[in-house]
Amino acid sequence: MPKRPATTKDARMRQLVTQEAARIMAEEAISDYLVAKRKAAERLGAPDTRNLPTNREIQDALIDHQRLFGGAGRPALLRRLRQVAVEAMEFLRRFEPRLVGSVLHGTATEHSDVNLHVFAETPEEVAFFLMDQGIPYEVVERRFRFGREEPVGVPAYRFVAGDVPVELAVFSVNGLREAPRSRIDGQPMVRAALGAVREQLAAT
Repeated sequence: MPKRPATTKDARMRQLVTQEAARIMAEEAISDYLVAKRKAAERLGAPDTRNLPTNREIQDALIDHQRLFGGAGRPALLRRLRQVAVEAMEFLRRFEPRLVGSVLHGTATEHSDVNLHVFAETPEEVAFFLMDQGIPYEVVERRFRFGREEPVGVPAYRFVAGDVPVELAVFSVNGLREAPRSRIDGQPMVRAALGAVREQLAAT
């Protein structure tokens, strides 16, 4: 059956859901795009709508929202988070860390973590390193998709640097060759090495 063409009303609802989902992600500490979309549609009185925006549309709206409503303190917040990222990457240099996520893309809020990918022969190497440095951490699992394969679980370690949560997703040493797929657009995730993050920090 051919797909029904979008009407002006459909387009307006999609725009409203996009803007509300972006606001929810910015202000309510929600990082899951699908959850934000569903909450937005429900609050707009259209919980059953199928005309939902893409993650990329919400990401773009989130950037616009933060530029308009982030306030005077937003540049300082982003600078502080990137400073923590640089310090954590220097500390973890032996594991060839890469910055990913909202701190890299500039969409971070006061609820954001610093998300790093690190690379080791075994996850225990990273755990032992943190223990040797006297850093308390918790172990969690994150799921990533590679190519068209089903998502796979990856161990991650969370700790706090000052008052900023830092999360290390641990990949094998071969993981440097292939980045997992982004939740935003399905393309390989953008990863930044220490030098690139230092440049970002200097420009923030």
